[in-house]
Parts: sequence; C-alpha cells; structure tokens
Amino acid sequence: MSAKSTGSTGSARPARSAEPAKSAASAKSGESAASSVGAVASDSGGGVLLAVHPDRARASALAPLLLREGKPGFVVTDMPDVDLFAPLNTLAPPATALYLVTGLDRGDHMANWSPDEALPALTEQGRTPLLLTEGIQWVLHQPAVLERNRCFMTIGSRLRKPRGALDARTPAIWISNGTGRDGRERRNAPKVGWCWAGNRHTWLGFASASGRHAPLGSAARTP
Repeated sequence: MSAKSTGSTGSARPARSAEPAKSAASAKSGESAASSVGAVASDSGGGVLLAVHPDRARASALAPLLLREGKPGFVVTDMPDVDLFAPLNTLAPPATALYLVTGLDRGDHMANWSPDEALPALTEQGRTPLLLTEGIQWVLHQPAVLERNRCFMTIGSRLRKPRGALDARTPAIWISNGTGRDGRERRNAPKVGWCWAGNRHTWLGFASASGRHAPLGSAARTP
C-alpha cells in the first residue's frame, strides 16, 4: 500500500514545486568518475554507481531483484504504472546504455521534508535527485543503503498526466511492514511505492547525486 502522511512536525518550510535546473555538477568531466566506478556509497557521503539506462532496465523488472532477509522486492499493487514514471525534463540521463551516477547521498538530513520542499532545495545545492531505477540499482549494488527508518525517495522520476501536469505521486524505496495489501509474507521485504508530493515522512530521505556522466569512450545507445 502507498505511504500515508505522518503529519507535519518540525518547522514549516515553503512548499514549492518546480522541476530543477540541470545540476552544474553534471557538466563536470566523467573522467574522474570513470576511475572510481566500483566505489558505491553505503549511505550518505559520495561514491559512484554504474547505472543501466531506464529505457533498458525498467523499474518493474528491477524491483523483484532486490533481496532482504531472503525476501524479494516488489512494487505496490496501486502502482501498476510504475514504468511510466520517467525522468523530469531537466534530468535526462546520458544517451548511453550505461552511465555513471556520482556523489551519491541518501538524503537522511532531509527526512520529514515533502517532495515539493526537497526538489527546489536540492536544485539550490547543485544536486540532482535520483531516478527510481537508479535508486533500485543502488540498493542492488549496496543492500545496506536501505535501512529501516532510513529509507529514501527518488523524486527525479515523475509521471506526467496527458495534459502535461505532474501526477501528485512521487516514488520511493522502503521496507515493508507486511501490513495491508503487502501481505504478512512480505514483512521486511524491499518495497517500491509512492508518497504524495506534499506529504512529509520522518523515515524517508531524498536520494540525490552530484551528477550523471557517460563513461569515457562509450557510444550512444541504440533502440
């Protein structure tokens, strides 16, 4: 089942909603990133992820590959359109089958922020929010990055309505409690779900990166 609002605690922040400008950090050369591709951060504090382009690795196919306490990951039942959550217009990944995501951060310090508050704040910091497929792949590479009460949202992926407005749902990755439609058998399993863009959750940070880069010598992806 989707995450419900935990209510607003702490100081109020201005609720703004805007797609971020392209991170200045994304303009950096991919050379240094390519040299450290194996270093994946376990939480906040940097690292590099070699990611598969979302056109090549859909979220619905990646989620079941997640594993925690012997239980596979899953997508919540009320998110059948998970693969339609695409990168925000200004966050398109490099046009290569594989690319590097640098400076990974789980965003624990932004817990209890709403997506509408976090997105412009990350932009002001020169950071780019992770895509849903990047977040799943990060956990696949480094399972310890997903901790109970320290999970994260991937607000770089959003669903657009037919007329162009953003759907109010924002994707996240957390750990199931085995309640509701999840089923008791899924307790402690990795879970791909969503939260409302205006809601806050004390246990969800906002995963982000310093940039995305095509590996040196890589060719553009083909259909």
